[in-house]
Parts: sequence; C-alpha cells; structure tokens
Amino acid sequence: MELLSRLASLAQAVEQARSVPMSSNCMMHRGELLSALAGMRDAIPVEIAKAQQVIDEREHIVAAGRTEAERIVAEGAAERQRLTSMHEITLAAEQEAARIVEQAQAEAQRLRDEVEEYVDTSLANFEQLLGRTIDTVRLGRNRMNAVVGLEGGFEPQPQEKPLPF
Repeated sequence: MELLSRLASLAQAVEQARSVPMSSNCMMHRGELLSALAGMRDAIPVEIAKAQQVIDEREHIVAAGRTEAERIVAEGAAERQRLTSMHEITLAAEQEAARIVEQAQAEAQRLRDEVEEYVDTSLANFEQLLGRTIDTVRLGRNRMNAVVGLEGGFEPQPQEKPLPF
C-alpha cells in the first residue's frame, strides 16, 4: 500500500499549494511534483509483484488440489480393483468405487471453485486499487497541466505506447 501513501502525499501537496490569485490554479515546485510522480511510478512494480504473488499462490493451491484429487481418485481406483477381484462382492465394490470417484471429483471441483473465487476477489481488489491509482494520477496530471496553462485534461491517445514499467 506504499503506492496509496504516495498518492495521498501528492494529493495533500496539491491541496496545500499556493493558489494563483483570481483562479482555481495553484503553484507547485516542479521538482517536488516530479519526484512524487517518480516515487509512485517506482511503487507500481511492487503492487504488480504482489498481484503476481496472488496468482502464484492460486496456481499452487490449484496444483495441490489437483494432486489431492488425483490421489483420492487413485485410491478409489485401487480400492475398486481390490474389491472387484473378490468374486462374491463384485457388484458392491463397483458401486462403492464409483461413489468414491464421484466424491473425489466433487471435492476437487469444490476446491477449484473456492480457489477461483479467492483469486477473482483478490484480483478484483487489485483492479480497483489500480483504477483508483490511475484516476488519481490523471487528476494530478490535469491539475499540473492547468498550472502551466494547458487547457483540457490528460486523455491518453490510442496510438501512445504504454510506459515501460
């Protein structure tokens, strides 16, 4: 949440900047503003790394769930094979094995659903954070442009290339 802290500091600096008489513009030290923006740019990769950790954790949980499901299915298959080898209880063994396999598949699906919901929630939260960050940066740039006399807001053009971070 370093990025949010930096955004809050930047917003506070803009709010406390000296006002230009008879306008809604303010005066800020260019070096300080650029330094704050550079700090935010440096913090973005940290937030992306956190998102990657969430994704990696999801993949690990899914892999563990699959391994467990495969183990349960293998146990069910082994149990079925053992029971079907006994002539007297062949029919009962097949039914029990099918039940175990179905139970294992249901458990595996339940685990997958839980993991996907957790990851989706985490990514949605991160998406909201990034959206707020972009909105704050856009507002800061608009205010900065207003200070230097530019008209209009900052709207990235479709042909612009993304920043290299």
